[in-house]
Amino acid sequence: MDSLTQITLGAAVGEVVLGKKLGNRALLWGAIAGTIPDLDVIGNAFMTEIQSLAFHRGISHSLLFAVVFPLLLAFLTQWLYRDRQLHQERWYRLITTGLSVIFIILALFIVNFISYTLGGLYGLGVLLLCTLYLLYKSSYWLVYNYIQKSQPIIDLSWKDWYWLFFWCILTHPILDSFTAYGTQLFAPFSDTRIAFNNISVADPLYTLPYIVFLTAVIMTHRSSKKRRVYNYLALGLSSLYMLFTVYNKYRVDNIMEDTIATRQIEAIRFTTNPSILNNILWSGTIETDSSYLQGSYSFFDKDPIFKLSEIPKNHDLISHAYEDDETINILKWFSDGYYAILRRKDGNLQINDMRYGRFSEERDGEDDYIFRFPISKDSKGYYSLVKAEGGPPPGNEDEIFGQLITRIKGI
Repeated sequence: MDSLTQITLGAAVGEVVLGKKLGNRALLWGAIAGTIPDLDVIGNAFMTEIQSLAFHRGISHSLLFAVVFPLLLAFLTQWLYRDRQLHQERWYRLITTGLSVIFIILALFIVNFISYTLGGLYGLGVLLLCTLYLLYKSSYWLVYNYIQKSQPIIDLSWKDWYWLFFWCILTHPILDSFTAYGTQLFAPFSDTRIAFNNISVADPLYTLPYIVFLTAVIMTHRSSKKRRVYNYLALGLSSLYMLFTVYNKYRVDNIMEDTIATRQIEAIRFTTNPSILNNILWSGTIETDSSYLQGSYSFFDKDPIFKLSEIPKNHDLISHAYEDDETINILKWFSDGYYAILRRKDGNLQINDMRYGRFSEERDGEDDYIFRFPISKDSKGYYSLVKAEGGPPPGNEDEIFGQLITRIKGI
């Protein structure tokens, strides 16, 4: 899932574990722990781009990492609070207040973006005044109750800290496993990626309960019962939505099976997953011997059937590749075997991840695939990744987003 969602989930879990003892610090440390697995992107500076593609959502997203890494984090935080009591220093409080305000601004920005997407300028206008009021109240609370007041001594056990970091880190890869991207939960013992394909990597309706109710949690005293009610509402509503997406996945898979039967397609296998930012429009890919049938289905479509078009595999274009070619093997693995190849205008080959397909069924250019990987061959006959490309080409974002909204409506 996107970083904001992982941060908010970590904050909510941190509140469950240590909210009564730490107050808003539990939210802060939970948010930090919730984003730690995604810091594997730091490895990009020391790897080739193709190696980075394989490394992301690897060991840092594993069950082993969730068990082991909190051992160190618990030791450091216990030293920070119990031995040094740095949280009482004014400079420390200023830094954490600044980080909290930044988080609140980002969260409220997402809320307004959702409002604008669903309700246009009218929806944005209705929410904007509430947003400004919440930003004022939360900032005032942080300054008055945190910066200007002396902070109590914190003496938590190593075990308390361990459980906070364990649960906040563990929930990160578990949540990622519900997306189509996949998560190597069992690394380093297995590179199998667990992917349930029922929710997009960014779905505002899953994130929204965290944004709304955690804002209320921040402004509520740790001893208040309302604080725990707000937090459980955030977790409960987001979990209910997750169950709703699982049900949608079941419905869509049935529709795909009906599509295959109706069109009498000799399918080897198929996959479905929701398009970005929603759970209404779904992408579907059917593999046959020589091609893929790829398309979409919206719950607002008049006919309960996938709209499909054929895309040749063209696997023969790399049939001569060496068995130990790192780039080819990683791209095959990354796409779970759902890959098609085309020759680009510049003469290079391009491998497209067919699990995600194209932005539109009517367009089949080299830039029309959602995940695309141009590759070039060196003098020794090995391939290398030119650049991993995902999302709309620069300059086409507004057009493609408009097409997405139109297709969601069943048009």
